[in-house]
Amino acid sequence: MKQKLDIANWNRKEHFMFFKQFEEPFFGATVTIDCTKAYAAAKERKTSFFTYYLHKTLVAVNHIECFKYRINDDSVYIYDQINASATIGREDGTFGFSLIEYDPDYLVFEKKATAEAARIQTTTGLFTREFRDDNLIHFSAIPWLNFTSLSHARSYTFPDSCPKISFGKMITTEEGTKTMAMSIHVHHGLIDGLQLSQFVDYFQEIMNQ
Repeated sequence: MKQKLDIANWNRKEHFMFFKQFEEPFFGATVTIDCTKAYAAAKERKTSFFTYYLHKTLVAVNHIECFKYRINDDSVYIYDQINASATIGREDGTFGFSLIEYDPDYLVFEKKATAEAARIQTTTGLFTREFRDDNLIHFSAIPWLNFTSLSHARSYTFPDSCPKISFGKMITTEEGTKTMAMSIHVHHGLIDGLQLSQFVDYFQEIMNQ
């Protein structure tokens, strides 16, 4: 479900009209996330750490309202729920785009994520299903690389306002602290630096729970 945003009375109307005209309206940041407690919690649950922090990401995305905004033509819509299209790797080194529906209950989400990852393994190619709606984040992990910045391949002619969130290699310090790089790219017509920082702060908060 989604509802149309009243752009005429939106306090960011001018910001939206300005940035939506850009060939590249996305901006982003790479931050370091402390995942010490989250990694321990995932191991205690005997669950995939990837699935665990994907769920935490979706919790944060669905918590910050502007991360649920999407542009359709010249209108902005607010979705009730945002899901994830995560890249899922295969044994042959390729990957496919998945669709993993969000659920606030981790056990329910884990089952959905596990089933979708298994389905990807039975397919070939990149697009293995239809994506009828854009209530998504584009999600990926590069667990082999401890990056300090990240860019994304984009077609400027393809309409897109979905946030793109990526994680890097987990690093363990001599003191035992575990960290990961997280890159977040968002459409500046919908999200500003303030909301981006609020997202990062909230994500770190729930990773520490």
